[in-house]
Amino acid sequence: MIKTALDNLKISSLNEMQHVSLNAAKDRDIVLLSPTGSGKTLGFLLPVLSTLEHEVSGVQALVIVPSRELALQIEQVFRNMATGYKVNCCYGGHNTKIEKNNLSQPPAILIGTPGRLAFHIRNESFKTAHVNTLVLDEFDKALEFGFQDDMAFIIKNLPNLKKRILTSATHMQEIPDFTGVKNPLEINFLMISTSAKDLQLKAVQSKAADKLETLFSLICKIGGKPTLVFCNHREAVERISDLLYEKGLTHDIFHGGMEQEDRERAVLKFRNGSHNLLITTDLASRGLDIPEIEYVIHYQLPHNEQAFLHRNGRTARMHAKGTSYLILSEDESLPYLKDKPEIEELPTKNTIPKPAEWATVYIAAGKKDKINKVDIVGLLLQKGKLAKDDLGLIEVLDHTSYAAVKRNQIENVLRSIKDERIKNKKVKIEIAR
Repeated sequence: MIKTALDNLKISSLNEMQHVSLNAAKDRDIVLLSPTGSGKTLGFLLPVLSTLEHEVSGVQALVIVPSRELALQIEQVFRNMATGYKVNCCYGGHNTKIEKNNLSQPPAILIGTPGRLAFHIRNESFKTAHVNTLVLDEFDKALEFGFQDDMAFIIKNLPNLKKRILTSATHMQEIPDFTGVKNPLEINFLMISTSAKDLQLKAVQSKAADKLETLFSLICKIGGKPTLVFCNHREAVERISDLLYEKGLTHDIFHGGMEQEDRERAVLKFRNGSHNLLITTDLASRGLDIPEIEYVIHYQLPHNEQAFLHRNGRTARMHAKGTSYLILSEDESLPYLKDKPEIEELPTKNTIPKPAEWATVYIAAGKKDKINKVDIVGLLLQKGKLAKDDLGLIEVLDHTSYAAVKRNQIENVLRSIKDERIKNKKVKIEIAR
């Protein structure tokens, strides 16, 4: 089963952390400590998979996560493993009727945010009697977000737990009693950085009043490569976004004050290459499936070293290289930096990067409408007369789907399919905004 799952994920071998986690004692709780971007999702999904039984009807494993995006990401990874076991996720902002309907035929694995899982337990949307494995993923982040009461309530209502797996990207002095974690086996890979040797730290000096202009110049110098710009507050994200739009620089934003649909679409378009620039808060520093980030820019310096490490963990992941830029005004310094970063000089003339190579087609139908990737490929390649190389990443959600199409082809494709149907249904198809 494990080998088949890895084959379906096109993974030939596990990294050391995943190998140790998979082969850990099955009768002990596990505390898995490993940096952002090191593959913790597989580090707990594979041990969970080994505990599932086909003859059991009901939720057997519960995965509690601090964010909606992380829930969706883990769900997708497990679906791609193609194990034959059902998986669902639930989270705030999602339609509770859809979730209750999904839970009427319970999945083997249920992934969710604390508040929404607590809601379903209170409303008896699913039975907890068969739950024998609990995963508390990104547990340190969940505590930081204030989810302790909901997590305590959920765990109190899991009477037959046999195994607990707690993951964290930071070391914790003590594990709260409400988790029920006792005598755990600690798998600690925090000191083994997967990225530090391939991460360049550079600083750009700026007067405090000129930081926005400095950021614009730096983005122009980077020139259209995947870049995350981190701010400390959502108001700063909005302010920077307004300036960049005024200057004609295409981008997207991501922060906790946005509607869930807008957040999902922003991440999706960044992931599929329709936007190469995402302005965000620390919400994007962990748990998001956005690979191959070449550049991180700290527009505002993080409040502590852990936040700094998590932001930088978005780039130079695994075997890739990356650069982290600090925009420093005269009175700013980083007390936790041992070495002074290299000073980067900016050009005197700014050249705005060209728009991204890809754009995104929005389709107003998804999994719940019986639409799948094959349907979308057929529509765009056969009916839309699109060349295979001009079609990129396709993602199918509950009631919407998105497909990356080469920007120079998207208008032609939309004209070709404007009167077409999917599964004999006329659905809205347009460029995702």
